[in-house]
Amino acid sequence: MLKKETPLKKREAYLNKLIAFKDTELVKVITGIRRCGKSSLMKLMIQYLKENGVAREQIIQMNFESIEFQKMTANDIYKYVKERMPDDKRTYLFFDEIQRIPDWQDAVNSFRVDFDCDIYVTGSNAYLLSSEYATYLAGRCVEIKLLPLSFREFLDFHGYEVREKKSPTGEPRKRIYDAEGENYDPKELLEAYMKFGGMPGIAEIGLDTDKALALLDGIYSAVVVRDILEREKRRGQRQITDSELLRKIIMFLADNIGNSTSVTSIGNTLVNEKLIDTNKRNGKPAVQTIQAYIGALLEAYVFYEIKRFDIKGKAYLRTLGKYYIADIGLRNYLLGFRDADIGHCIENIVYFELLRRGYDVAIGKIDEREVDFIATNAQEKIYFQVTESMNETSVRERELAPLRKIRDNYEKVVLTGECDNPVTQDGIKIVRLVDFLLC
Repeated sequence: MLKKETPLKKREAYLNKLIAFKDTELVKVITGIRRCGKSSLMKLMIQYLKENGVAREQIIQMNFESIEFQKMTANDIYKYVKERMPDDKRTYLFFDEIQRIPDWQDAVNSFRVDFDCDIYVTGSNAYLLSSEYATYLAGRCVEIKLLPLSFREFLDFHGYEVREKKSPTGEPRKRIYDAEGENYDPKELLEAYMKFGGMPGIAEIGLDTDKALALLDGIYSAVVVRDILEREKRRGQRQITDSELLRKIIMFLADNIGNSTSVTSIGNTLVNEKLIDTNKRNGKPAVQTIQAYIGALLEAYVFYEIKRFDIKGKAYLRTLGKYYIADIGLRNYLLGFRDADIGHCIENIVYFELLRRGYDVAIGKIDEREVDFIATNAQEKIYFQVTESMNETSVRERELAPLRKIRDNYEKVVLTGECDNPVTQDGIKIVRLVDFLLC
């Protein structure tokens, strides 16, 4: 019996990006960490095509996770598609997890050249678009970077609805309702989001800790085994072979999200734990080995690296950057559910929310102080500070101080988990995190 398809949840922002590039020569490449919804987005696009007059025979889809296609070569793929191409009609080609096939780019490039077709590809590794492959598709592809669910999407996937009500003083207040009409304070569900994270699969099993951990364990195993260790074998390289060392580096980065981190600091920790040897010539950790492992984690979209920007000097700095994990639930799986370090967890959530909203994001440096995020796009620039609470006077002054030092007229915002009195102070907006995520 074939697997029954579950109803698809809409992810409008990403689907609209695909639709915007429909029927262009560009190959649409959907990337992101495993299980973040790439296959579902592809199905949403297929559904959109069918609803807008594209016949079933004009759509060819292949999922290379299926054993039906796993053993194929690039030539096999080309033959399979060619035999199913309809005459005198544009064909829409969908290839899921195509990076598993050696020389896949040869087939994709041939389809572009030989047929009237529109091509969509997914991949769970940035190696898909690395320099080696980019030579084939340079200038001929557009990347759609898919992230786990935002807080808004999390609510939708779990069957909640956001409604706006007015308080007795006339101020707008958001409340969240479930399917039975019971209402919740948004902070309650934000706590659930910060615990379970935004992997779409969580919505299918419900907010149950044991089931969530089992699902996240499967994601972790798939990322490490398939997207990192197996990928190295396919590339014929032997830099990343120690799964235990890889796990230790993952644990270190997960435990230090939002902290300034260097390869040297990671290396020193691993040397102290006798997990990695030192360089025989200088007694220091093997930097190249650690860089290779971190590079693999970045390529698999497990972690994202953020650089520093000197606000006064208007230049990126080569000094310590920071790492954030793609899904906060995955961090909780690795480190355990705990209340410590809430501030950096909030930072992690804000960083990815800014990416979802289309901003380029950097850490800001102003003299000796740090601004958590500088978010820029073609229209605007916004400076953000992020903190767990703004209720104490000392914390309020600490968070406002770096923003006060910036002399330009761009918007400045403090996002906080807790604040009894969110106001604008010295031109700086103080906004509750939950309000920001729901706006």
